[in-house]
This record gives sequence, structure tokens and C-alpha cells, in this order.
Amino acid sequence: MTVHVLMLSPGFPGDMPHFTRGLAEVGARVYGLGDQPLAALPAEAREALSDYRQVRSLWDADAVVDEVRGWLRGRELDRAECLWEPGMEVVARIREAFGLPGLGVEASVAFRDKERMKQVLDAAGIRTPRHARATTEQECREAAERIGYPLILKPIAGAGSADTYHLQSEDEFDKALRLLGHVPEVSVEEYIDGEEYTFDTLSANGEILFHNVSWYRPKPLVMRQNSWISPISIALADTAAPEIQIGVDLGRKVIETLGFESGITHMEWFRTPAGEAVFGEIGGRAPGGRLVHAMNYSADMDVFTGWAEAVCHGRLTQKVEKRYNVAMIFKRAEGTGSIQRIEGLEGLLARYGEHIVQLDLVPVGEPRRDYRQVVEGDGWIVVRHPDLARTIEIADHVATDLRMFAG
Repeated sequence: MTVHVLMLSPGFPGDMPHFTRGLAEVGARVYGLGDQPLAALPAEAREALSDYRQVRSLWDADAVVDEVRGWLRGRELDRAECLWEPGMEVVARIREAFGLPGLGVEASVAFRDKERMKQVLDAAGIRTPRHARATTEQECREAAERIGYPLILKPIAGAGSADTYHLQSEDEFDKALRLLGHVPEVSVEEYIDGEEYTFDTLSANGEILFHNVSWYRPKPLVMRQNSWISPISIALADTAAPEIQIGVDLGRKVIETLGFESGITHMEWFRTPAGEAVFGEIGGRAPGGRLVHAMNYSADMDVFTGWAEAVCHGRLTQKVEKRYNVAMIFKRAEGTGSIQRIEGLEGLLARYGEHIVQLDLVPVGEPRRDYRQVVEGDGWIVVRHPDLARTIEIADHVATDLRMFAG
């Protein structure tokens, strides 16, 4: 049976064309809805679409629902999907308007509103950082006094570590408040000391069919605040190790509590020095930072198509066997302007070439990217190896020995 799927923003951001292609590959008829002209979509997305509608704005939910109703009048629609954080509530409105399965508006808010999600999880007895919602400077100060330093200040609704601050003192708190003047609501949270990981899943009808745990080296907030760091994320082959299994168990409880049914999720959690697993946050969408590619390389599978099969047909027929640890290294050039030269690459390829499975660097002559806006910075390299220690060794050499210079 053909499944008719509306895909919100099929061409942006970077991984969305792969998910759109996945839908077509499992036999879905895909209707794309976006704010880009059809010609501007990547070829992979265009070729997967049965039809496309460009709208003036994706963020006017009422107008988008009316547009879809008129555009698809007389045609079947079985699902509406969006894997981009800003569009999660808009696609939830579409689902409710058309009586489609998936997260509705209220459930979607629990995945977007960091304070709401933590309140739900607190009620279920899941360990979260101490937290409070604040909309005024006075509320921020009162929450900070109750929670104590160090603490985290970040937007209630957001993605990644944008506008997120780790604060050690009242002076730092005052500076952060000034920088967050454009944010209407913030979450004031206990700072959790420990290693930071992900818990990523593919689910169908409430059953987790595939999961991944990635380890951030260093934490995303540290990556963002230090321009000289080449961040590394490692998708772990062994998620049953005791120090990782605690996060897997935590993640399963979170997904069950929030009532997620079919699709992909991305959760972040902490393992403290005392061995406690503490929830960070979760999104009912795909992870960024090319982590889906890391999952693919780790298990020699296609998670993009796997997601499509899960949401369209309620199953995952691909063989799931995580044989490799996979490190994603994101390079940041030194200097400003255009890339002038790249050093150390030949030596790294000579030593580790068989374990470097992806190499995508900004070419010499092209402008360097703003790492605060583009997670992969000036390029990304993928290393994989069955042994975790060896994976870390190679990734660290790539992070330090490969240098890019701009000027």
C-alpha cells in the first residue's frame, strides 16, 4: 500500500534531502512543503518528491494549514513529517488539522519546551537537573539563588547550544542576562558536571527498533565557547557497557514517559563522576552534527531509509549490527577570510587512510565558515575502527595534526 507523506522542509537543513530520499525509497508518495523555490532544492530531494509547494513562510501555522488544505484537496494524506527543530510545532498543527498520526501540538511542546519536558519527567521520577522557567530578570535572579552556582542559562525553546551559558558567579550571570535580552523565556538549570552523551533512537508504534549512543568530546558548550577546538563526537559500538547502559535505560524511560511512538529522537544526557545518569534534553527529531552519518558508518546501514520505513510501515528490515566506533571530527580553520592552505592531511592519510571513511573539507580558495552557525565548521572527517581506544587515538591525531589556515 502506498503511503502519502507530507514532508515539511524537504531540502533544508543539510540532512533533510537524505530523509526525503528515504521516504521515496520505501515506496512513499512524498509531497514537499517549504519556503525555497523547487529549483533551489538539492537534486536528491527534488527527485524524491511527487509534488512540491512553496509557501511564503513556514512559521505562520494557520496559513500553512490553509495552504496544505487547498493544495492537497482531493488527494490522500497519511502522515506529515518534519525533522527540523523549528518546524516541529507547525507539523503538529498539520497533523491535528488532518487527523494524522504522530505528535500533536501538546506532545510536541513537551519535546520543544525544555521546562515542560523536565516537569513531565520529574513527575515520573526521572533525574533531571534542578530547573526553573524565567521570563523576567527578577525571576532569573530568584531561580539562580535557589539553584546555586554553577548553573546553566539557556532558551526554553532552542536547539543545540546556541544562546547557552555556563555561569560560575553573579558577575557572569549579569553579563549573560544582557546577552539573552532577545530571548523571551529562559531555563535556569543546575550545572551537571560529567561526560555528555546522546541517546538516539528509531521507533515504530512505541517500540525502539534501533538506538545509538554518541560521546561528545568535549561537551557541546565547551566546543562552542572555544574556537580553537576541533570537536569530536564518537558513536559507540558497545552501548551495553555498564557506564553507557545507565544512559540507555534512562533514555528508554524518557521516551516511554513522553509517549513517543514512531520516528527518530535525539536525547542528551550526562554521566557524573559518581556514575549517575542525568537527563539533559530531548528532541522528537533527527540529531544534527552529522550524527546520522556516524550511525550509518557504525552499523553499515542507512538510518535515513530506516526512519522512513519505521514511520511508513512500522518496521525496520535492515540488519542492525554495530561493529564500529565512529568518530566525527569537525575542523575549524585558523585565521579569517578564505582558506589558504591545509597542512598534515597527507601524513594522516598515509598513517590512517584505511580507517578514514569520509573527508569533506572546505577547499582552498573558498571562505571559511562560522563555526557558531555551522556545526561542521570548515569540514568534517569520519574515522571508524572496531576498537574504541584506537578510534580515539586516530581521532585525536586528526584533531591536532590536520590544520587549516585562512587569510
